[in-house]
Amino acid sequence: MQIGRRDILKLAGIGGIVFSTGLPGVVKALGKQSIQDEFFFVQLSDTHWGFNDAKFNAGGTLLKAVEVVNSLDPQPDFIVFTGDLTHTTDDPQLRRARMTEFRDIVAGLKNQNIRFLPGEHDASLDGGEAYREFFGDLHYTFDHKGIHFIALDNVSDPRAFMGEAQLAWLAADLEKQDKETPIIVLTHRPLFDLAPQWGWSTKDGAKAIELLMPFEYVTVFYGHIHQEHHHKTGHIPHHSAKSLIFPLSEPGSAEKKQKIAWDSAHPYQGLGLRSVRTAGGMEENFRITELPVKKG
Repeated sequence: MQIGRRDILKLAGIGGIVFSTGLPGVVKALGKQSIQDEFFFVQLSDTHWGFNDAKFNAGGTLLKAVEVVNSLDPQPDFIVFTGDLTHTTDDPQLRRARMTEFRDIVAGLKNQNIRFLPGEHDASLDGGEAYREFFGDLHYTFDHKGIHFIALDNVSDPRAFMGEAQLAWLAADLEKQDKETPIIVLTHRPLFDLAPQWGWSTKDGAKAIELLMPFEYVTVFYGHIHQEHHHKTGHIPHHSAKSLIFPLSEPGSAEKKQKIAWDSAHPYQGLGLRSVRTAGGMEENFRITELPVKKG
């Protein structure tokens, strides 16, 4: 049975928005696989555990997100957090306390196949030392049902560089991949220059994109900007995720980035998470379902 738009809306269960993303390689490369090889994963981002402004319900949105993910039936194949798990602090002991609390909360997820990425709030002040103690490598790869996933670190260097060593690692990994292998890149900051004046870029991101360009089917999922945004560099689409703490102003809309004014009547406006599903038919593409966080 082919999974279509209505089924995905039913899966969301709470009125998510569905649209297709440009990863036709999943169709071409996986279109002959059986229906049981379909899968979906959930992306969450920018939880900023430890942010202490009570009006944003800082202590509640992550818990609500856990409830949303636990309510999905079937459960996702895996879950990914694309950075800023915790809110920044100069105190190494407090940083580790926040990471401990975050880890304890996500231990409540039914599905414990979880992939973590650092954000600058987690890793820029100590080069990722505390993050590695709790969550492991800052960059890594894994494969899942015919798709090659690459998690990049563009935050542990406070200057927003990935660095030559990591770029060499990326080049060596890509050298092993067939040019038609579907690739999903996971990162925190955007790899392209979205709003460099706000820190919404990666200084050497163009080098990573150059390495990825020879591959026919690549999609990038990132966080950092606290809103949904879609962009293409050549044939490569980039999709940002909403935050689970507060939304930010649109890229380049003001001299300085600003939090969207909190609305007591709509306390979770602009917040959310998403599921990303492979499709089962040749006429389908990847499907992204945006899942809002709601009160109640």
